[in-house]
Amino acid sequence: MSEEKKRILVVEDEEDILALLQFNLIKAGYDVDCASCGEEGLSKVRENLPDLILLDLMLPGIDGLEICRRLRNDKMTQDLPIIMLTARGEEGDVVRGLELGADDYVTKPFSVKVLLARIQTVLRRRFELSQGEERDELIIGDLVIHPGRNLVQVAGQTVELTFTEFRVLVALASRPGWVFTRYQIVNAVRGEDYAVTDRAVDVQIAGLRKKLGSCGHYIETVRGVGYRFKEFQ
Repeated sequence: MSEEKKRILVVEDEEDILALLQFNLIKAGYDVDCASCGEEGLSKVRENLPDLILLDLMLPGIDGLEICRRLRNDKMTQDLPIIMLTARGEEGDVVRGLELGADDYVTKPFSVKVLLARIQTVLRRRFELSQGEERDELIIGDLVIHPGRNLVQVAGQTVELTFTEFRVLVALASRPGWVFTRYQIVNAVRGEDYAVTDRAVDVQIAGLRKKLGSCGHYIETVRGVGYRFKEFQ
């Protein structure tokens, strides 16, 4: 990954946590900007686009989920890496955040070491995509996938996918007929030791099928195991 210093925006309303994050991120070599509410966070994103945003879900005013939704619906910020910070821990909040396009999540209280590792992983994966992977395009039926360009087309029409949806699709389509467990899908997309629920994986698959339209059935459910991409003869 590029040695250029990365800038991280932290949106967190708890002063102690904000100070802890700022201290450790600067110590780890990042430039850090901070915001204590949703409105301020959105303003700072637009003023100076960061390389990654750490986003608390429970914020005064505009909450983290709404911020995530707005960022993903804006072409300028649709690919901005987002890691959610949440004290809730409920499955529904995590699933909703991932469904909106967040790249990762960390629950409070969190390990600084784990958080830094997650940040490095997300930045590395984004960098790899931006540089373009040395892989040929995948053509399966009416579906065309350009791994290095982060581009998907169905019957010649471009399909907009979130970062996570795209990575799931590439993982499955790269090995047609191969059955992936939910754990293997998570591992392929986000790396080992990433804690996520089965339902969160199912949400990504459901979103993919819907967006792929006439090619949605290419992703097959293997009952009791996981998913596989249809094998064409």
